[in-house]
Amino acid sequence: MSLLGKAGRAPAAQESGFAAHQAGVDRLLASYRAIPRDANVRLAKKTSNLFRARAKNPAPGLDVSGLTQVIKVDPGARTADVAGMTTYEDLVATTLRYGLAPLVVPQLKTITLGGAVTGLGIESTSFRNGLPHESVLEIDVLTGAGEIITATRDGAHSDLFRGFPNSYGTLGYSTRLKIELETVQPYVALRHIRFHDLRELEATMARIIADRSYAGEQVDYLDGVVFTADECYLTVGRQTDEPGPVSDYTDKNIFYRSIQHDSEEPKRDRLTIADYLWRWDTDWFWCSRAFGAQNPSIRRFWPKQYLRSSFYWKLIALDHKYHIGDKLEARKGNPPQERVVQDIEVPIERTADFLEWFLREIPIEPIWLCPLRLRDTGGERPWPLYPLEPDRTYVNVGFWSAVPTVPGQGEGVANRAIELQVSKLDGHKSLYSDAYYGKDEFADLYYGGDTYAELKQHYDPDSRLLDLYSKAVQRK
Repeated sequence: MSLLGKAGRAPAAQESGFAAHQAGVDRLLASYRAIPRDANVRLAKKTSNLFRARAKNPAPGLDVSGLTQVIKVDPGARTADVAGMTTYEDLVATTLRYGLAPLVVPQLKTITLGGAVTGLGIESTSFRNGLPHESVLEIDVLTGAGEIITATRDGAHSDLFRGFPNSYGTLGYSTRLKIELETVQPYVALRHIRFHDLRELEATMARIIADRSYAGEQVDYLDGVVFTADECYLTVGRQTDEPGPVSDYTDKNIFYRSIQHDSEEPKRDRLTIADYLWRWDTDWFWCSRAFGAQNPSIRRFWPKQYLRSSFYWKLIALDHKYHIGDKLEARKGNPPQERVVQDIEVPIERTADFLEWFLREIPIEPIWLCPLRLRDTGGERPWPLYPLEPDRTYVNVGFWSAVPTVPGQGEGVANRAIELQVSKLDGHKSLYSDAYYGKDEFADLYYGGDTYAELKQHYDPDSRLLDLYSKAVQRK
């Protein structure tokens, strides 16, 4: 007889999980009360997946050290209760034991569930499962008023539930989220399809999303990489339980390089489900090359435990602090670099338009593509702070590097040009990195009319938390 209860864990273990979580919430509340009332409330968190610099905060921060665990998995209901600061690495490691995974698993292991919901996340299931916040069933939030409230889609505090995505901690911090899970198979069979024309790639991507298949095979995962205008790829993945050999891109071999080929026929590959979900983390997509980690003579001596995005982020943090990159460029006689680290979304029918402009104007490659559609919303636009249209397909375009600055042109020239082009194409830009919008322009794009001001007044009446413009644009 199994010792597990209906939820898949022994009842005592479930009770212990909630008890530990409550202890973490109690510490969080105690730390909130210790922050002076004239100081802004922030997390006492050493790591971050944000790419914008922030002013130092002299006040003590919120103690979230007790909010890093998976509280409960219910395999029958296919749900999980998860503390807000739990990383997807830990969440996925737990759910895969039950043959389950979150509906959307962002690409980097140290992204937290709470961070993906309040800051938006995306991955290759987003063409069928939307964004991470769409699979949230209920959420506990520490508001700026110092209260823990539970928000649900149609019940109490539904206004906060809908306004929380893309609020970046300016309306509160999640302490617990109950999310949907989906069944997954142990392997993913991949096909890398090469294109020589961006518009053909765009049209094929639209057909795959409509049909949920390609060349007679089911498609469960879909993303793409653009190396040049005449070398670009879509990667389609199919879940399978068929045994067989699998590739390993966690050591010497590099995943994005494995995509490339000259054949007109798709290149096939197979990964375990875990390795597929984290295929981009080992080399932070392709950004590890900036540190020499893709040089074979260096990679062979690079400790495997440091082949992961969290370690590269530490190197980036050192560069931010000491301006190492600019100093090296100066020694070569080059100007400082402008960091261009962005994810944007444009309607799928404008994807080729944006890519052609980008490849012409911004010297960065490769470029990541990830299509998305909101889940069935009944025709309404339920997420006011990031107002994607229902029943419309968008493509996330990700590019993460730097470009030379031009003396006398001021700060953020390339980033501002990208913002203007994205707006021209009826798109949106994620706010995890540098932004250069004017205040009125920003409000038109991200405040949902009066929605944000009303939520701010209701849940943060004394302005203990920064507002979104101050945080995202002014870097406070």
